[in-house]
Amino acid sequence: MTNGHFATSPWQMPSAAWKDIAKRTWQRTWDDNVALVAAGVAFYGFFALVSLIGIIVLAYGLVAEPRTVVDHVRAMTAVLPTDVALIIGEQALNAVKTSEGAKGAGLIVALLAALYGGTNGSAALITALNIAYEEKEKRSLLRFYLLAVLMTLSAVVVTLAAIAATAAIATISVRFGAGLLPLAAKAIAYILLLLVAAGLISALYRYAPSRERAKWVWITPGCVFAAAVWLLLTVLFGFYVSNLTNFSATYGSLGALAAFQTWLYLSAYVLVMGAELNSEIEHQTARDSTTGPEQPLGQRGAWAADNVATSDEVEDRPEEAREGEKLTQASATVADRDSLTDTTEAKP
Repeated sequence: MTNGHFATSPWQMPSAAWKDIAKRTWQRTWDDNVALVAAGVAFYGFFALVSLIGIIVLAYGLVAEPRTVVDHVRAMTAVLPTDVALIIGEQALNAVKTSEGAKGAGLIVALLAALYGGTNGSAALITALNIAYEEKEKRSLLRFYLLAVLMTLSAVVVTLAAIAATAAIATISVRFGAGLLPLAAKAIAYILLLLVAAGLISALYRYAPSRERAKWVWITPGCVFAAAVWLLLTVLFGFYVSNLTNFSATYGSLGALAAFQTWLYLSAYVLVMGAELNSEIEHQTARDSTTGPEQPLGQRGAWAADNVATSDEVEDRPEEAREGEKLTQASATVADRDSLTDTTEAKP
């Protein structure tokens, strides 16, 4: 087997292997109906994001003035498209009004309701990543929803940290006024947004799919791709909404909501494409890309790691993969595995 089949990391693969990976990734976005999957994630993501904003504001209000978080949220979302930032700011303000009227048990009920909404969004993401990695959900219903809850709470913690950092940057900008420092602060805000996105995406790719976890090195390419493209897309979409189109003229009072939903859809599309890319990269090598001791093909607990691509075509992709079958392609013969073993033993 050649063409990167013995690579122990994505960075060892030759250009020909990357060409095959790119072709298969593009084809998989059509075969897996990524556009439709992203639309579903965006739908649930809208309600989840509204719920997350509620959790953040309610949690922030336990230790600080609730209305303060509105200013901080708006500062953090200043790098997002205008209509998107407007929707988020309005939801934060609504959450503040809710928290002001909720005390004791009422506040707990509000938090639980928001957590429930956020969990549904996380569940949609898990399902989308299972599709991208050719896996069927094999965890129990309890484990599935516990993971969804953990993902939601993790997103809240990371966002709170990002809000605090953004607030500090905003304070510096106001204190020093116009000049080079505020520009540097804005650049830092973009870098911070990129790092937060990369961290969340890498965690999603590693822990969300129902399969044996992939090593970090095999997650990195899709993570870098998704985070970088998402940030670029966010900036370009913001420019498009502000200068080249008018959602309000087309959708009236729903213009901001339409822009927000479009941004969520594009973000979900990029996220799933990054997972498709990682899946095809793992599919390119015969080496074990999962954590733990190296296992032979067919015993690694992940379809992409258990099967080796023979070309840039996708016709060899069995439909049974959708049902979580761990099938070894005919090209991965016993001789190939023996060769792989000999190569491993020959290394110092």
